[in-house]
Amino acid sequence: MIEFDDYRQIERLIYLYPYYLDAGRFAEMGELFADADVYVGPDLIAHHDAAAVAELWARYVRIHPNGTPRTHHIATNLLIEDDGPGQARAYSYILVVQHAEGFPLQPVTAGDYLDKLAKTDGSWRFTERKVGNELFGDMSHHLLEPMEISDPLLRP
Repeated sequence: MIEFDDYRQIERLIYLYPYYLDAGRFAEMGELFADADVYVGPDLIAHHDAAAVAELWARYVRIHPNGTPRTHHIATNLLIEDDGPGQARAYSYILVVQHAEGFPLQPVTAGDYLDKLAKTDGSWRFTERKVGNELFGDMSHHLLEPMEISDPLLRP
């Protein structure tokens, strides 16, 4: 059974990711996944490598003159489930909105995050994140390279 404090720690981890990403703080964002396997669609893009996560996001995400991607990643519909002693799973939707120079505020993509987490020495950490983006708008001001549409991830 996940205790209330555990739930809050996991929730905080889930919500730190969009704050770091939207601020262009890729190194800090990558550190969240230092102990995790990270997948984008079916592809493993990092195995316990915070620097690889940060470098990949820096390579793909367009940074605007204010030093940010000019996005808000809005995590919603968060479900956190006990997955055994010191283990949890989390599921959330993500909606990304963007407003940039000459680009009115609009949703640019939506999808899912499927996470596995473990509690070590009293702290929760990601052990796996699967990113599934399946709905796309105009990503021309958000990504430096196009993203392929993937099949939806399996939801709980």
